[in-house]
Amino acid sequence: MAGTWNRVFGGEFNGTTLDGSKWNSNWLGCSGCVTKPVNSAEVSAHSPSQASASDGSLHLKLIERPTTVGGTTYPYLSGPVNSNGKAQFTYGAFGARIYEPSAGTQMVNWPALWGNGQKWPTGGEMDIVEGMGGSACYHFHSDAGGPGGCASGDCSGGRRTFGAEWKQGSVTYYCNGKQVGQILSGITSAPMRLVLNNAINPSRSGTNVVPAGMMVDYVRVWQH
Repeated sequence: MAGTWNRVFGGEFNGTTLDGSKWNSNWLGCSGCVTKPVNSAEVSAHSPSQASASDGSLHLKLIERPTTVGGTTYPYLSGPVNSNGKAQFTYGAFGARIYEPSAGTQMVNWPALWGNGQKWPTGGEMDIVEGMGGSACYHFHSDAGGPGGCASGDCSGGRRTFGAEWKQGSVTYYCNGKQVGQILSGITSAPMRLVLNNAINPSRSGTNVVPAGMMVDYVRVWQH
């Protein structure tokens, strides 16, 4: 990534509680509430009880616990965090070190780090990494579609670094410091908030394992 970069955001998770100046527990508009899934394809409700910080990491725990929200019962319970109303970005370099739940060399369930505009899909969605079919994948969603791909090699199990450089007209994706893909169409320019979640969707995951924990050591953003 060429040029001079200045770090404009650092979520380090060094405390014993989630840093409320940077992160909201749960989904948008209801920090602290038990809510339905972010995506209708998920089968886990969300609760802030499943997101915590300790030992230098954010812990997002997926467990089997039937939970009813709005008249629908979901068999599992998990918890995302997001930076809505506290931090959002247009363009920049995004990086995170994440322990993705895995079985051997396969990423299990549907864990993800992504950026999300205020109006979907017009504002864009930048999936820096999401576990799909056992692989570490990336996408960019907008009104123009949702192109993407999956990383090859040693990116789908254990603790890895993931990143993306988002600039006008392109997003370049990285795993362990190596470029794994690039998207050149449909790239939006609206500000995006950050989202981390440890979801489950039996139809999209290669393998489903519950309980499962996703750990995040840091999330950082740099801009020119």
